[in-house]
This record gives sequence, structure tokens and C-alpha cells, in this order.
Amino acid sequence: MARIIAVANQKGGVGKTTTAVNLAAALAAAKRKVLLVDLDPQGNATMASGVDKHEAKPNGCEVLLDEATLEQAIVSTEGHYDLLPGNGDLTAAELKLMDAIARESRLKEQLAKLGDKYHTVLIDCPPSLHLLTLNALTAADGVLIPVQCEYFALEGLSSLLDTIKAVRQRLNPKLEIEGLLRTMYDVRNNLGNEVSAQLTQHFGDKVLRSIIPRNVRLAEAPSHGQPIHLYDRSSRGAIAYIGLAGEVIRRERGLAGAVASEPPPLPQEEDGDVPLDSAVDIHQE
Repeated sequence: MARIIAVANQKGGVGKTTTAVNLAAALAAAKRKVLLVDLDPQGNATMASGVDKHEAKPNGCEVLLDEATLEQAIVSTEGHYDLLPGNGDLTAAELKLMDAIARESRLKEQLAKLGDKYHTVLIDCPPSLHLLTLNALTAADGVLIPVQCEYFALEGLSSLLDTIKAVRQRLNPKLEIEGLLRTMYDVRNNLGNEVSAQLTQHFGDKVLRSIIPRNVRLAEAPSHGQPIHLYDRSSRGAIAYIGLAGEVIRRERGLAGAVASEPPPLPQEEDGDVPLDSAVDIHQE
């Protein structure tokens, strides 16, 4: 079965979509079979993959509503990974699923039909903790959390960790933190160094060794509909994502070789259950 990784952070502008797209391309370059699921109604991962989100029919909306199959919706990309496109239709899907039975498991049920077709499935989540993100966390084996190396880096992390804990307790016992990825890092910036040290102090080995630098070429690539390794493979951003792909593969091999056990505790976990509706109120908005 494919290892499913949700790329999530409720705080916007932290490099979440950039990470999902470029990690998918870097894993594909390493001869992995990869599916990228764009679960964000903004459709940025779809556009950054060179697919017109306005022309993508059927897309993730129809798949979640069981109006189309994954095979019908998935498209191939220039980056050699497959894509389940997303666009504003996902907002309508979220509203229609509000009263549906097993609404949190729709994506999990669909991805289970893929069997062994892919090595890795990456899910680009919206910058919120509502039903679409809940579907991603219910389907995922791990959560990759991009964290911007700036002042409010830790803002919102506690809410996301509470949600992960709630999903683990109620919906997906195998869910774990894949790692915290430091993004937009500038070694010349003292604040960036302080935030990096603070993350390591709080989360220990959950902080990935890979660091994504602040890089102009990396910021330019989405406007050309290309992942960074196609746009400028010699740039610092491309090299960083190749390193991240290697780290993800090594961690995956380590997990495969480990003896099956209970998922490790979440950082700063407290005793007692976390009510799911208090962690993510999917009835609002």
C-alpha cells in the first residue's frame, strides 16, 4: 500500500503547497510512483503542476461526492507524478458532505481503491482545520508540517497538534507526525536561527534535518506551472527538495523495517481525550 502523507498547516503562507508540489516532483525524480492530491479549493497545487484548474473536470470534488472515479479524475504531469486536481468546486463538496454518513472518511475510502499503484500519496491541505483537512488526516499515515522560520512560526501549531491527536483517538489510530519542515529559511537572519532553535527545543527529532531556503527561483516556478527541479534544477530550492525527498524515503524505509508498534506520542501530549468537535468545528462556516 502507498504511504499517504498530508501536508498541513492551518497557517497560510508557510510553503505548504510549494512543499507538496516540489516534494512530489523530487520523489518522482527518484523513480517513485507518486500521486499528489490537491485538496485546497484555491487549486494552487494544480496550477503549479501545469494543469489548468478551471478546465480540470472531473476533479477532487466529484471523487469525494462519488460522482466520478479516481481513474477518471487523475491526470499526469510534466513533473512525472500524477495529480488529482482541485479547484473551487471543493468548497461545494465540503458543504454537501456536511450531513453525509462517514463524511470524514470519503477520501480514505477512495484512496484505498488505488491498492499498490503508488509508492507515495501526498495531500495538499487547505489552510484550515475543517472537513477537507479532516478527510486528509483520516486518510493519512503521517502529517508533514511546513513551518515558516519567522516570528509567528509556532502560532497555530498547538491547534493542529490537538486536531491530530483527536483524529488519532477517534478516526485514525495509525496517524503520526511525519515531521516539521523549516521553510523560507534565511541563514543571514538571526530571527530565523532563533525560530529554528526554538522548534528543535520544543519538538526534538520531529524537526526534519532538511531545511528549505528562501529562494527567488523557488518562488518563480509556480507561475510557470513547473516544479522547481524542471524550472531550475541547479537552484538552492531544487537541491533542498531533493534532500527532503531523500530524507522522506529514508524515514519510510526505517518505518518499514521497524517492528509494528503503537504510534509514538505526539509532542507535548497531555492526558485525556480531546473531543473531536472542539479540535475542529466542521459545522461552522
